[in-house]
Amino acid sequence: MLRQQLRAISSLLTSITLIGICVGMTSTLLSLRATIENFGTLTTGIIMSAYFIGFLFGTTRAPKDIRRVGYVRAFGGLAALAAASILIQAIWIDPTVWFIMRFLTGFAISAIFVIVESWLNTMADNKNRGTLLSVYLVLIYGGLVVGQLVLGVADPSGFVAFALVALLINLALIPILISVSVEPTTHEPRKVPIWGLFKLVPLGIVNAFIMQACYAMFYGIGPMYATYIGLSIPQVSLFMASFILGGMLSQAPIGLLSDRFDRRVIMAGCAGTAAIMALILSQLGSELVWLIYLSVGLFGACALPLYSLGMAHTNDFLEKDQMVGATGAIIKVGGIGSIIGAPAVAALMEYGGVNYFFLLIVVMTSVVCVYSLYRVTKRARPTDQPHSSYAMLSPGQTSDELLTALAEEDQDTQDELERQQA
Repeated sequence: MLRQQLRAISSLLTSITLIGICVGMTSTLLSLRATIENFGTLTTGIIMSAYFIGFLFGTTRAPKDIRRVGYVRAFGGLAALAAASILIQAIWIDPTVWFIMRFLTGFAISAIFVIVESWLNTMADNKNRGTLLSVYLVLIYGGLVVGQLVLGVADPSGFVAFALVALLINLALIPILISVSVEPTTHEPRKVPIWGLFKLVPLGIVNAFIMQACYAMFYGIGPMYATYIGLSIPQVSLFMASFILGGMLSQAPIGLLSDRFDRRVIMAGCAGTAAIMALILSQLGSELVWLIYLSVGLFGACALPLYSLGMAHTNDFLEKDQMVGATGAIIKVGGIGSIIGAPAVAALMEYGGVNYFFLLIVVMTSVVCVYSLYRVTKRARPTDQPHSSYAMLSPGQTSDELLTALAEEDQDTQDELERQQA
């Protein structure tokens, strides 16, 4: 049964793998090219934050537009928008233009994830949804790793690397356009305000804000940091790939542990270890490149699962009809953290020094570690924790349930306005 379903969605998985490769290439490519063009650390950080602003807008506005034109046509239009925004950045080297195009890329990619995850949720049932989601996310992480490695053989100072990203996005269209469209069903969630969620599960909100800020810092400014400490372009690609690969390999084992033991203790252990690895990385130079790869891989293995751990911990204390609304609240908080993260660390590096990159991450992951342990002393572990078992979530992505909820919220608002006008 599972094998048949995987075969049925093979075209969908092929498309999203190609999109993952493009996402993996783009942030590193732009960071490296901005360094070559001497944009400055702070300017680059602001440009990189535009992606997350666009992503946030995409998660709130794109679902409504997708409903109007259909999923297949929307995927085609959004992929074309993403490809065009990448090519414009290769043609027009200007910080303002790059900020706008980066915003459009984030908007398009977030909406593409809406379509893909909708298809997956429609194809899956309760018996194999977790397995299909795991396959999907492993392919996403695999695509991110391959994207870094491909960039290692493409010159970021030229046009070819940008053209390659655009080409892969266009190739991702082919499997989707020749497959049968299966649109997702919707359901009515209960709205959960951010402040109400913070009072109920404060660790989930704090963790989402801090860790998404860390991810934005690493993806956006990490390649620039690597060049500053003396790594070559191929070494920068391996540096980023090691981080993602570490997270990909650790997601399932850490998730299993979190289902069996108190998630807050697992979160504290992961965050504390991530802080130690970040501290070690802040002291390493390019002469110990193999140790850098090992350390950044271990850092990714501890840091990348934290967002999903926080999401699962939050769901442990919610009713079923609150989970979709809570996911929306957490994504919004995490989006704010993502927008702030890259410019914040860029400003520290601009006016303080290169080492502030990992030192800020040390502080932030230490806060998650300490606060997780503090929450253990304030509240007992839920007796039915396994009811919301851990699921791997790709940082920066959204779920179909969240996007459906946001779309329905927009529709409810529109219906209310129409009733008032009538």
